[in-house]
Amino acid sequence: MTDMPPAILPPERFQQRLLAWFDEHGRHDLPWQHERSPYRVWVSEIMLQQTQVATVIPYFERFMTRFPDVASLAAADQDEVLHLWTGLGYYARGRNLHKAARVVADQHDGAFPVHSLDEMAALPGIGRSTAGAIIAQSTGRRAVILDGNVKRVLTRLHTVEGWPGRPAVERRLWALAEHYTPDERLVDFTQAMMDLGATLCRRGTPDCARCPFEEVCVAHARGEEKLFPEGKPRKALPTRTTVMLLLQDREGRVLLEQRPSSGLWGGLWSLPQFDDVEALQGWLDVQAPGSQLQPAWTPFTHVFSHFRLEITPQPARIGRLDAVDEARCWYDPSDPASIGLAAPVKALLASLAPFALTTTAGP
Repeated sequence: MTDMPPAILPPERFQQRLLAWFDEHGRHDLPWQHERSPYRVWVSEIMLQQTQVATVIPYFERFMTRFPDVASLAAADQDEVLHLWTGLGYYARGRNLHKAARVVADQHDGAFPVHSLDEMAALPGIGRSTAGAIIAQSTGRRAVILDGNVKRVLTRLHTVEGWPGRPAVERRLWALAEHYTPDERLVDFTQAMMDLGATLCRRGTPDCARCPFEEVCVAHARGEEKLFPEGKPRKALPTRTTVMLLLQDREGRVLLEQRPSSGLWGGLWSLPQFDDVEALQGWLDVQAPGSQLQPAWTPFTHVFSHFRLEITPQPARIGRLDAVDEARCWYDPSDPASIGLAAPVKALLASLAPFALTTTAGP
Protein backbone atom coordinates (compact mmCIF):
# COMPACT_ATOMS: atom_id res chain seq x y z
CA MET A 1 0.00 0.00 0.00
CA THR A 2 3.04 2.32 -0.04
CA ASP A 3 2.01 3.60 -3.48
CA MET A 4 -1.42 4.71 -2.28
CA PRO A 5 -2.12 8.46 -2.01
CA PRO A 6 -3.85 9.67 1.19
CA ALA A 7 -7.44 8.41 1.20
CA ILE A 8 -10.22 11.00 1.27
CA LEU A 9 -12.40 8.82 3.54
CA PRO A 10 -12.15 5.63 5.58
CA PRO A 11 -13.32 2.67 3.46
CA GLU A 12 -16.56 2.18 5.41
CA ARG A 13 -17.67 5.80 4.97
CA PHE A 14 -16.69 5.77 1.30
CA GLN A 15 -18.74 2.62 0.72
CA GLN A 16 -21.75 3.98 2.65
CA ARG A 17 -21.86 7.18 0.61
CA LEU A 18 -21.42 5.43 -2.69
CA LEU A 19 -23.99 2.72 -2.06
CA ALA A 20 -26.56 5.17 -0.70
CA TRP A 21 -26.20 7.18 -3.90
CA PHE A 22 -26.37 4.02 -6.03
CA ASP A 23 -29.54 2.76 -4.32
CA GLU A 24 -31.33 5.94 -5.34
CA HIS A 25 -29.63 6.98 -8.58
CA GLY A 26 -27.74 3.99 -9.98
CA ARG A 27 -28.60 1.93 -13.02
CA HIS A 28 -30.58 -1.15 -12.02
CA ASP A 29 -32.27 -2.25 -15.25
CA LEU A 30 -29.48 -2.86 -17.73
CA PRO A 31 -30.11 -6.01 -19.78
CA TRP A 32 -27.01 -7.85 -18.53
CA GLN A 33 -28.14 -7.35 -14.94
CA HIS A 34 -31.02 -9.79 -15.48
CA GLU A 35 -29.68 -12.43 -15.25
CA ARG A 36 -26.11 -11.83 -14.07
CA SER A 37 -24.47 -14.99 -15.34
CA PRO A 38 -20.70 -14.99 -15.96
CA TYR A 39 -21.38 -15.31 -19.69
CA ARG A 40 -23.75 -12.34 -19.92
CA VAL A 41 -21.58 -10.15 -17.68
CA TRP A 42 -18.50 -11.08 -19.72
CA VAL A 43 -20.10 -10.19 -23.06
CA SER A 44 -21.35 -6.87 -21.67
CA GLU A 45 -17.99 -5.98 -20.15
CA ILE A 46 -16.16 -6.61 -23.41
CA MET A 47 -18.72 -4.61 -25.39
CA LEU A 48 -18.55 -1.75 -22.89
CA GLN A 49 -14.81 -1.33 -23.29
CA GLN A 50 -14.47 2.11 -24.92
CA THR A 51 -18.17 2.09 -25.88
CA GLN A 52 -21.12 3.80 -24.16
CA VAL A 53 -24.00 1.88 -22.59
CA ALA A 54 -26.65 3.32 -24.92
CA THR A 55 -24.69 2.07 -27.93
CA VAL A 56 -24.03 -1.34 -26.43
CA ILE A 57 -27.57 -2.28 -25.36
CA PRO A 58 -29.01 -3.14 -28.83
CA TYR A 59 -25.82 -4.98 -29.80
CA PHE A 60 -25.92 -6.95 -26.55
CA GLU A 61 -29.56 -7.92 -27.03
CA ARG A 62 -28.99 -9.08 -30.62
CA PHE A 63 -25.90 -10.99 -29.52
CA MET A 64 -27.78 -12.78 -26.73
CA THR A 65 -30.59 -13.71 -29.09
CA ARG A 66 -28.15 -15.37 -31.48
CA PHE A 67 -25.63 -16.65 -28.91
CA PRO A 68 -27.51 -17.29 -25.66
CA ASP A 69 -24.62 -19.17 -24.06
CA VAL A 70 -20.91 -19.73 -24.39
CA ALA A 71 -21.37 -23.05 -26.20
CA SER A 72 -23.32 -21.45 -29.07
CA LEU A 73 -20.72 -18.69 -29.36
CA ALA A 74 -17.82 -21.15 -29.35
CA ALA A 75 -19.47 -23.21 -32.10
CA ALA A 76 -20.08 -20.20 -34.38
CA ASP A 77 -17.98 -19.10 -37.32
CA GLN A 78 -15.90 -15.99 -36.76
CA ASP A 79 -17.64 -14.31 -39.71
CA GLU A 80 -21.00 -14.48 -37.98
CA VAL A 81 -19.56 -13.15 -34.73
CA LEU A 82 -17.92 -10.21 -36.47
CA HIS A 83 -21.08 -9.55 -38.47
CA LEU A 84 -22.98 -9.01 -35.21
CA TRP A 85 -20.09 -6.88 -33.97
CA THR A 86 -20.04 -4.62 -37.05
CA GLY A 87 -20.46 -1.01 -35.95
CA LEU A 88 -19.13 -1.46 -32.40
CA GLY A 89 -15.56 -0.85 -33.51
CA TYR A 90 -12.32 -2.09 -31.94
CA TYR A 91 -12.84 -5.42 -33.69
CA ALA A 92 -10.07 -7.17 -31.79
CA ARG A 93 -12.61 -7.31 -28.96
CA GLY A 94 -14.96 -9.38 -31.12
CA ARG A 95 -12.19 -11.71 -32.26
CA ASN A 96 -10.98 -12.18 -28.68
CA LEU A 97 -14.54 -12.78 -27.50
CA HIS A 98 -14.81 -15.66 -29.96
CA LYS A 99 -11.38 -17.02 -29.01
CA ALA A 100 -12.18 -16.85 -25.29
CA ALA A 101 -15.48 -18.69 -25.81
CA ARG A 102 -13.59 -21.54 -27.46
CA VAL A 103 -11.03 -21.63 -24.65
CA VAL A 104 -13.83 -21.79 -22.07
CA ALA A 105 -15.57 -24.54 -24.03
CA ASP A 106 -12.41 -26.58 -24.70
CA GLN A 107 -10.33 -26.06 -21.57
CA HIS A 108 -12.86 -25.24 -18.84
CA ASP A 109 -15.74 -27.59 -19.75
CA GLY A 110 -17.91 -24.65 -20.79
CA ALA A 111 -17.79 -22.92 -17.40
CA PHE A 112 -15.98 -19.64 -16.78
CA PRO A 113 -13.20 -20.04 -14.17
CA VAL A 114 -14.70 -17.43 -11.85
CA HIS A 115 -13.03 -19.13 -8.88
CA SER A 116 -9.68 -17.72 -10.00
CA LEU A 117 -8.84 -14.13 -10.90
CA ASP A 118 -5.65 -15.28 -12.62
CA GLU A 119 -7.43 -17.86 -14.78
CA MET A 120 -10.11 -15.35 -15.76
CA ALA A 121 -7.52 -12.69 -16.60
CA ALA A 122 -5.66 -15.20 -18.78
CA LEU A 123 -8.59 -15.61 -21.18
CA PRO A 124 -8.18 -13.75 -24.51
CA GLY A 125 -9.27 -10.13 -24.22
CA ILE A 126 -9.74 -10.21 -20.45
CA GLY A 127 -7.36 -8.32 -18.21
CA ARG A 128 -7.20 -7.81 -14.47
CA SER A 129 -10.01 -5.26 -14.22
CA THR A 130 -12.41 -7.05 -16.56
CA ALA A 131 -11.78 -10.33 -14.74
CA GLY A 132 -12.55 -8.61 -11.43
CA ALA A 133 -15.75 -7.11 -12.82
CA ILE A 134 -16.98 -10.49 -14.12
CA ILE A 135 -16.25 -12.22 -10.83
CA ALA A 136 -17.77 -9.50 -8.66
CA GLN A 137 -20.83 -8.96 -10.85
CA SER A 138 -21.68 -12.60 -11.48
CA THR A 139 -20.75 -14.22 -8.13
CA GLY A 140 -20.78 -11.41 -5.56
CA ARG A 141 -17.28 -12.39 -4.44
CA ARG A 142 -14.77 -9.69 -3.61
CA ALA A 143 -12.80 -8.62 -6.67
CA VAL A 144 -11.36 -5.21 -7.44
CA ILE A 145 -12.01 -3.29 -10.66
CA LEU A 146 -10.20 -0.37 -12.30
CA ASP A 147 -11.81 0.44 -15.62
CA GLY A 148 -11.73 3.86 -17.27
CA ASN A 149 -14.68 5.18 -15.27
CA VAL A 150 -13.16 4.09 -11.95
CA LYS A 151 -9.78 5.56 -12.88
CA ARG A 152 -11.41 8.90 -13.60
CA VAL A 153 -13.31 8.94 -10.29
CA LEU A 154 -10.30 8.00 -8.17
CA THR A 155 -7.96 10.33 -10.04
CA ARG A 156 -10.21 13.34 -9.44
CA LEU A 157 -11.05 12.49 -5.86
CA HIS A 158 -7.35 12.31 -4.95
CA THR A 159 -5.79 14.50 -7.68
CA VAL A 160 -3.55 11.65 -8.78
CA GLU A 161 -1.08 13.24 -11.16
CA GLY A 162 0.16 11.66 -14.35
CA TRP A 163 -1.44 9.74 -17.20
CA PRO A 164 -3.24 6.67 -15.74
CA GLY A 165 -1.69 4.50 -18.43
CA ARG A 166 1.74 4.88 -16.85
CA PRO A 167 2.58 1.88 -14.61
CA ALA A 168 3.47 4.00 -11.57
CA VAL A 169 0.21 5.96 -11.78
CA GLU A 170 -1.82 2.80 -12.35
CA ARG A 171 -0.27 1.20 -9.25
CA ARG A 172 -1.47 4.13 -7.14
CA LEU A 173 -4.97 3.80 -8.54
CA TRP A 174 -5.05 0.03 -7.95
CA ALA A 175 -4.02 0.67 -4.34
CA LEU A 176 -6.91 3.12 -3.91
CA ALA A 177 -9.38 0.74 -5.57
CA GLU A 178 -8.22 -2.08 -3.28
CA HIS A 179 -8.52 0.21 -0.23
CA TYR A 180 -12.14 1.17 -0.91
CA THR A 181 -13.53 -2.15 -2.18
CA PRO A 182 -15.77 -3.82 0.47
CA ASP A 183 -16.29 -7.45 1.37
CA GLU A 184 -20.06 -7.23 0.94
CA ARG A 185 -22.48 -5.92 -1.70
CA LEU A 186 -19.83 -6.40 -4.37
CA VAL A 187 -22.38 -6.53 -7.17
CA ASP A 188 -23.75 -3.13 -6.21
CA PHE A 189 -20.40 -1.58 -5.31
CA THR A 190 -18.71 -2.39 -8.62
CA GLN A 191 -21.76 -1.24 -10.58
CA ALA A 192 -21.91 1.93 -8.47
CA MET A 193 -18.27 2.81 -9.18
CA MET A 194 -18.85 2.38 -12.91
CA ASP A 195 -22.13 4.31 -12.79
CA LEU A 196 -20.59 7.21 -10.87
CA GLY A 197 -17.94 7.66 -13.54
CA ALA A 198 -20.33 7.18 -16.43
CA THR A 199 -23.21 9.38 -15.26
CA LEU A 200 -21.71 12.06 -12.96
CA CYS A 201 -17.92 12.08 -13.03
CA ARG A 202 -17.93 12.33 -16.80
CA ARG A 203 -14.85 13.06 -18.85
CA GLY A 204 -15.73 16.50 -20.20
CA THR A 205 -18.66 17.74 -18.10
CA PRO A 206 -18.60 16.36 -14.54
CA ASP A 207 -21.83 16.94 -12.58
CA CYS A 208 -20.17 17.73 -9.27
CA ALA A 209 -23.30 19.19 -7.65
CA ARG A 210 -24.95 15.76 -7.57
CA CYS A 211 -21.86 13.76 -6.59
CA PRO A 212 -21.90 12.05 -3.18
CA PHE A 213 -18.23 13.02 -2.75
CA GLU A 214 -18.52 16.69 -3.75
CA GLU A 215 -17.21 18.17 -0.48
CA VAL A 216 -14.26 15.77 -0.16
CA CYS A 217 -13.12 15.68 -3.80
CA VAL A 218 -9.73 17.37 -3.98
CA ALA A 219 -9.96 18.23 -7.68
CA HIS A 220 -13.37 19.87 -7.11
CA ALA A 221 -12.06 21.86 -4.15
CA ARG A 222 -9.31 23.23 -6.39
CA GLY A 223 -11.66 23.84 -9.31
CA GLU A 224 -9.49 21.49 -11.36
CA GLU A 225 -11.90 18.68 -12.22
CA LYS A 226 -11.17 18.96 -15.94
CA LEU A 227 -7.43 18.67 -15.37
CA PHE A 228 -7.80 15.11 -14.08
CA PRO A 229 -7.09 12.52 -15.20
CA GLU A 230 -4.19 13.72 -17.29
CA GLY A 231 -4.48 12.79 -20.94
CA LYS A 232 -2.15 10.48 -22.76
CA PRO A 233 0.82 12.40 -24.14
CA ARG A 234 -0.19 13.19 -27.69
CA LYS A 235 1.72 12.51 -30.81
CA ALA A 236 0.71 13.83 -34.18
CA LEU A 237 -1.27 11.13 -35.94
CA PRO A 238 0.46 10.04 -39.14
CA THR A 239 -1.65 9.83 -42.29
CA ARG A 240 -1.63 6.79 -44.54
CA THR A 241 -3.31 6.50 -47.90
CA THR A 242 -5.00 3.61 -49.64
CA VAL A 243 -7.07 2.99 -52.76
CA MET A 244 -10.06 0.69 -52.32
CA LEU A 245 -11.28 -1.19 -55.37
CA LEU A 246 -15.06 -1.28 -55.85
CA LEU A 247 -15.15 -4.00 -58.51
CA GLN A 248 -18.69 -4.88 -59.62
CA ASP A 249 -19.74 -7.67 -61.93
CA ARG A 250 -22.69 -7.67 -64.34
CA GLU A 251 -25.08 -8.73 -61.55
CA GLY A 252 -24.06 -5.78 -59.37
CA ARG A 253 -22.06 -7.87 -56.91
CA VAL A 254 -18.90 -6.41 -55.37
CA LEU A 255 -15.66 -8.29 -54.87
CA LEU A 256 -14.56 -8.52 -51.22
CA GLU A 257 -11.56 -10.17 -49.62
CA GLN A 258 -11.02 -11.26 -46.05
CA ARG A 259 -8.32 -9.49 -44.08
CA PRO A 260 -5.64 -11.50 -42.25
CA SER A 261 -6.68 -12.57 -38.75
CA SER A 262 -4.34 -10.07 -37.11
CA GLY A 263 -3.63 -6.44 -37.90
CA LEU A 264 -5.88 -3.77 -39.34
CA TRP A 265 -9.52 -4.97 -39.53
CA GLY A 266 -8.31 -8.46 -38.70
CA GLY A 267 -10.69 -11.17 -39.88
CA LEU A 268 -13.14 -8.70 -41.41
CA TRP A 269 -14.15 -8.54 -45.05
CA SER A 270 -12.92 -5.52 -46.96
CA LEU A 271 -12.52 -4.16 -50.44
CA PRO A 272 -9.19 -4.98 -52.10
CA GLN A 273 -6.68 -2.30 -51.11
CA PHE A 274 -3.73 -0.87 -53.03
CA ASP A 275 -1.06 1.74 -52.46
CA ASP A 276 -2.05 3.64 -55.58
CA VAL A 277 -4.12 3.43 -58.77
CA GLU A 278 -1.16 2.07 -60.72
CA ALA A 279 -0.89 -0.93 -58.41
CA LEU A 280 -4.65 -1.42 -58.61
CA GLN A 281 -4.57 -1.34 -62.41
CA GLY A 282 -1.71 -3.84 -62.43
CA TRP A 283 -3.77 -6.22 -60.29
CA LEU A 284 -6.77 -5.86 -62.59
CA ASP A 285 -4.66 -6.53 -65.68
CA VAL A 286 -3.67 -9.90 -64.23
CA GLN A 287 -6.75 -10.91 -62.21
CA ALA A 288 -9.61 -9.32 -64.17
CA PRO A 289 -8.52 -8.57 -67.76
CA GLY A 290 -10.74 -6.15 -69.61
CA SER A 291 -12.08 -4.41 -66.51
CA GLN A 292 -12.82 -0.74 -66.94
CA LEU A 293 -12.02 1.90 -64.32
CA GLN A 294 -14.71 4.48 -63.57
CA PRO A 295 -14.02 7.99 -62.20
CA ALA A 296 -12.68 7.78 -58.65
CA TRP A 297 -14.93 8.89 -55.81
CA THR A 298 -14.02 11.69 -53.44
CA PRO A 299 -11.44 10.55 -50.86
CA PHE A 300 -12.46 10.44 -47.20
CA THR A 301 -10.62 9.87 -43.94
CA HIS A 302 -11.12 7.13 -41.36
CA VAL A 303 -9.41 7.82 -38.03
CA PHE A 304 -7.86 5.08 -35.91
CA SER A 305 -6.32 5.51 -32.49
CA HIS A 306 -2.80 5.62 -33.88
CA PHE A 307 -3.14 6.90 -37.45
CA ARG A 308 -5.46 8.44 -40.03
CA LEU A 309 -6.31 6.49 -43.15
CA GLU A 310 -7.19 8.48 -46.27
CA ILE A 311 -9.29 6.24 -48.50
CA THR A 312 -9.90 6.78 -52.20
CA PRO A 313 -12.74 4.56 -53.52
CA GLN A 314 -12.00 3.44 -57.07
CA PRO A 315 -15.00 1.87 -58.86
CA ALA A 316 -14.54 -0.47 -61.81
CA ARG A 317 -16.67 -2.71 -64.00
CA ILE A 318 -15.45 -6.22 -64.48
CA GLY A 319 -14.73 -7.81 -67.80
CA ARG A 320 -13.86 -11.33 -66.67
CA LEU A 321 -12.72 -12.89 -63.42
CA ASP A 322 -11.87 -16.49 -62.83
CA ALA A 323 -13.37 -18.30 -59.84
CA VAL A 324 -12.48 -16.55 -56.58
CA ASP A 325 -10.62 -18.40 -53.83
CA GLU A 326 -11.91 -18.89 -50.28
CA ALA A 327 -10.37 -15.60 -49.11
CA ARG A 328 -12.59 -13.66 -51.55
CA CYS A 329 -16.31 -13.52 -52.20
CA TRP A 330 -18.89 -11.73 -54.30
CA TYR A 331 -21.09 -9.52 -52.12
CA ASP A 332 -24.56 -8.46 -53.23
CA PRO A 333 -25.41 -5.01 -51.76
CA SER A 334 -29.10 -5.62 -52.42
CA ASP A 335 -29.02 -8.90 -50.45
CA PRO A 336 -26.18 -8.45 -47.93
CA ALA A 337 -24.57 -11.52 -46.45
CA SER A 338 -24.06 -11.94 -42.70
CA ILE A 339 -20.34 -11.27 -42.62
CA GLY A 340 -18.17 -8.90 -40.62
CA LEU A 341 -17.38 -5.73 -42.56
CA ALA A 342 -14.90 -2.97 -41.85
CA ALA A 343 -16.87 0.20 -41.00
CA PRO A 344 -15.83 2.34 -44.00
CA VAL A 345 -16.39 -0.62 -46.32
CA LYS A 346 -19.89 -1.08 -44.94
CA ALA A 347 -20.57 2.60 -45.63
CA LEU A 348 -19.27 2.34 -49.17
CA LEU A 349 -21.34 -0.75 -49.93
CA ALA A 350 -24.45 0.91 -48.51
CA SER A 351 -23.95 3.80 -50.93
CA LEU A 352 -24.18 1.56 -53.97
CA ALA A 353 -27.43 1.53 -55.89
CA PRO A 354 -28.59 -2.05 -56.46
CA PHE A 355 -26.95 -3.63 -59.49
CA ALA A 356 -25.15 -0.49 -60.68
CA LEU A 357 -22.24 1.76 -59.87
CA THR A 358 -22.98 5.46 -59.71
CA THR A 359 -19.93 7.60 -60.29
CA THR A 360 -21.12 10.37 -57.96
CA ALA A 361 -21.76 8.15 -54.97
CA GLY A 362 -19.67 8.20 -51.82
CA PRO A 363 -19.57 6.91 -48.24
